Amino acid sequence: MALSGLQIFKLLPKTNCKDCGFPTCMAFAMQLASGKAELSQCPHVSAEAAAELGEAAAPPVRKVTIGAGEMAVVVGEETVLYRHEKRFEHPPGIAILVDDSVDDAAFQQALETFKGQQFERVGQMLRAKLFAIESADAAKLAARVKKASDETGAGIVIMSEDAAALKAAAEPIKDKKPLLYAATSANFDAVAGAAKELGVPFAIKAATLDELAELGEKCVAADYKEVVLDPMSANLQDALRDQTYIRRAAIKKKFRAVGFPTIAFPCRMTTDPLLKSVFAGVFVAKYAGIVVIDTLDPAQVLPLLILGQNIYTDPQRPMQMDQGIYPLNDPTADSPLLITTNFSLTYFTVAGEIEASKVPTWLLVMDTEGQSVLTSWAAGKFVADAIAAFVKKSGIEEKVSHRKIVIPGYVAQISGELEEELGGWEVVVGVREAADVPRYLRSL
Repeated sequence: MALSGLQIFKLLPKTNCKDCGFPTCMAFAMQLASGKAELSQCPHVSAEAAAELGEAAAPPVRKVTIGAGEMAVVVGEETVLYRHEKRFEHPPGIAILVDDSVDDAAFQQALETFKGQQFERVGQMLRAKLFAIESADAAKLAARVKKASDETGAGIVIMSEDAAALKAAAEPIKDKKPLLYAATSANFDAVAGAAKELGVPFAIKAATLDELAELGEKCVAADYKEVVLDPMSANLQDALRDQTYIRRAAIKKKFRAVGFPTIAFPCRMTTDPLLKSVFAGVFVAKYAGIVVIDTLDPAQVLPLLILGQNIYTDPQRPMQMDQGIYPLNDPTADSPLLITTNFSLTYFTVAGEIEASKVPTWLLVMDTEGQSVLTSWAAGKFVADAIAAFVKKSGIEEKVSHRKIVIPGYVAQISGELEEELGGWEVVVGVREAADVPRYLRSL
């Protein structure tokens, strides 16, 4: 049972040292009890207290790792219902389903496509990292699991109703932490036992939330920590309800029996390819840890990856670039000079258009705490006096022979004041939309 804030406080050093980031030990204890802080934030807690506080320190949704190395997918560790309360921790893993309807040639093609499919967005590489492999043939299952793991390095979700087949397929790749799918009321002991012996995570599935909770209670009682839940929702309406109930019970009620990440199969809820993508997007938002799809079409994979990236970005720490001077297309002293903010999406969009223009350009990137142009202007961060101070300290005057700077069109109203602040510089109002940057640069 989770401890109360007062119970936790009694086990803390009570020095009010503030090293944890909170003003008092009591404040830290209350945040720890509500799942909004981590025990590791207190550097002075004793080993004995840490052991006793284990239950309270554990996140309401347990951490599960599938795969290894660069392809490892971490899910769980969630502590809030809504992103703005703190942040969501781990974007869902996207798994590509291969079942017995896929012949060997198509399976090999899927492996080849998977290996080469990755996308760059705002400086991050995005890709699906999981394969879900299902077969009623134990030998075929084992062969495909081994082949997919060896050739792609992906984390593997091994799917079978036969506990022995799951164990046989997982044994050769146990060091890569495959997920055994799935234990039911009928085979729980066999599947859970195999997972424990191999040291790998496993999933439990049930047709009702009550039955799923009963299996979850068995996992908690046996101290199985790496477990994934499948509520086996029949349709999208039921799925949204089930996912929400599970998250609320884990976060609000601290109900450990459902305090595990979930897996969802939108690919089995409809035959319409577009609806499959829509359903998968719902699960990315609410609240699946693993989303299983049956396509490698980049038009369907990429939007899910971007959605996960957007939702799981820490709202308190926007993706941002380092402040500084960015030379694009090998600029010279006579090349034009543009300025923008350090919000990653802004930078990569503008920089991409500049590079596409082939025009040598200097791009000044100003630290606005990761906010976009309009947002940082409204917040008083991307304003004349702040920009002028940055330009003068940036060192750009040593790199360009002219004194002309182009500001984003959305902040045209600061141009006059900025010229006064800079003194001797000409401030030019540029375009509003990044897509117009190449045309604009070519016209200079």
